[in-house]
Amino acid sequence: MDEMIEKPYDTLPSYSPDSGSGMFGEGVEVKPTFRQRIWDSFKRNPNSYATPKAAHAGSNAFDVETAAQATADTRLLRRLKGRHLQMIAIGGSIGTGLFVGSGKALADGGPASLLLSFSIIGAMIFCTVQALGELAVIFPVSGSFSAYSTRFIDPAWGFAMGWNYAMMWLVILPLEIVAAAITIDYWGSRVSNAAWVAIYLLVIFGINLFGVRGYGEGEFVFSIIKVIAVVGFIILGIILDIGGGPGGSYIGGKLWINPGAFNNGFRGLCSCFVTAAFAFGGTELVGLAAAETVNPRKSLPTAVKQVFWRICLFYIVSLLLVGLLVKYTDPRLLSATGSSDAKASPFVIAISNAGLYGLDSVMNVIIMISVLSVGNSSVYGSSRTLVALAEQRQAPACFGYIDRRGRPIIAILFAFTLGLLAFLAASSQENTVFVWMQALSGLSSIFTWMSICLAHIRFRRAWRIQGHTLDELAFRSQAGIVGSWVGFIINALVLAAQFWTGFAPIGYQGLTVSQRVQSFFQAYLAAPIVLAFYLAYKTYYRPPFIRTYSMDLHTGTRDLNLQVLLAEERLEQATWPRWKRAYKVFC
Repeated sequence: MDEMIEKPYDTLPSYSPDSGSGMFGEGVEVKPTFRQRIWDSFKRNPNSYATPKAAHAGSNAFDVETAAQATADTRLLRRLKGRHLQMIAIGGSIGTGLFVGSGKALADGGPASLLLSFSIIGAMIFCTVQALGELAVIFPVSGSFSAYSTRFIDPAWGFAMGWNYAMMWLVILPLEIVAAAITIDYWGSRVSNAAWVAIYLLVIFGINLFGVRGYGEGEFVFSIIKVIAVVGFIILGIILDIGGGPGGSYIGGKLWINPGAFNNGFRGLCSCFVTAAFAFGGTELVGLAAAETVNPRKSLPTAVKQVFWRICLFYIVSLLLVGLLVKYTDPRLLSATGSSDAKASPFVIAISNAGLYGLDSVMNVIIMISVLSVGNSSVYGSSRTLVALAEQRQAPACFGYIDRRGRPIIAILFAFTLGLLAFLAASSQENTVFVWMQALSGLSSIFTWMSICLAHIRFRRAWRIQGHTLDELAFRSQAGIVGSWVGFIINALVLAAQFWTGFAPIGYQGLTVSQRVQSFFQAYLAAPIVLAFYLAYKTYYRPPFIRTYSMDLHTGTRDLNLQVLLAEERLEQATWPRWKRAYKVFC
């Protein structure tokens, strides 16, 4: 099928009396010009279909089975390989949340709160990604977690989650493009930010014009660079802490004693939770990519397991060293003029404090690459979610347009159009506009992760009630159903912490009533928007909650002889030596 899409041109019968060769009716290969091939690649996929209108059979009816079939029969091409998924899982979400946002968390809560909050959120992410991996391996469908919410919880909640997730990435795109332009200011560039915005926007758009393979290769390269940078910082940080820097003085854990391990008490810890949740945003993209993976049953479990190592090594170890090398009272931590301002990065501050001049510029380049990586993911995440919504008749049908190269070109163009908002960077209203845009996406990841955990809990219940056993699953969450409950509860607690810190932020005593109201809505604006989407859809279409005994547990499975394949693989695994079995538990 994919070969038909990749080669849409046929040999056409033709006759030219001037050619002097060939007879009338004889087939002669007619090769289109390069320009014609480019133009034709944007035409609708010839194997595509019109989005079925039966998803809404009546004005107040929603056909869950038709919607599930539509996401399973998506025309998105399967071009991602195992190495792409592994690097997306390992380094995909490493970005400004870790490199810059962790600085504000360190100032708000101190090194102990920073480490504790990232460890707890990391444990929640591990449980959530394991649950997502189990669902995505058996159901590698378009839309992934938003489709799972429709299928296993409530179509109205799936509608709200789909638009919540798409809106998050659509808003993040212009924010990150502006952030990338701001990174240039670190070197005192005199070029207008608008020029850099145009360059970055064209680069990101160009990468996504190469389809899912372009996204995969782009993230593969970006992730390798980010991983090398973090590993390099960890090695450097250990050397500096034990006294191997230019100054030669041993640091150890002195900064945990003076000025201390905690700051601002419990309120400071809650503020760190919110920052940590933002830093882990995008981890779920590995599940969204399952529908475009060549063999998700083989590739996805390995990628999901590697999330554990990313959390432990790249987040926990690097932030432990940050807390050992940078005082939480350092005024530079709160000097950021944007989410990517390298001057406020604790990584850059640690390098500067050691007197290693020049490496701070290298770190700024890494931050810039991280921002471009997030922008690339923004276009991918928003466009694929819009496609899934269109396939389920929960978004305008035009977003479901997929061309001959498997690109959701209308959805990509829509994301690119909203990316033009980044040119507001040259406007006098820049700060006001972008603060409220950021507020729209503030809690989106939390709602997404909660939905993944709840969908997995309900799937497992339906799986048991309908007479299935866990041995029938191609991949089982290592955290199990308990892990999904832990993930759900931690996400709920983070929502409560965000509500409290939004209503009464650090230093709220010095704020006026209007400033406190503004602070609350900037922190919690996404919640009423999600609720509005849910209630509007629920009121108009009145879809029922999905009952466990009637859940569709078959549509979208890719391997028809799965049980035979699993039996053969388990026989092979039984012959593995003990070291290999232990290795496969973690990798």
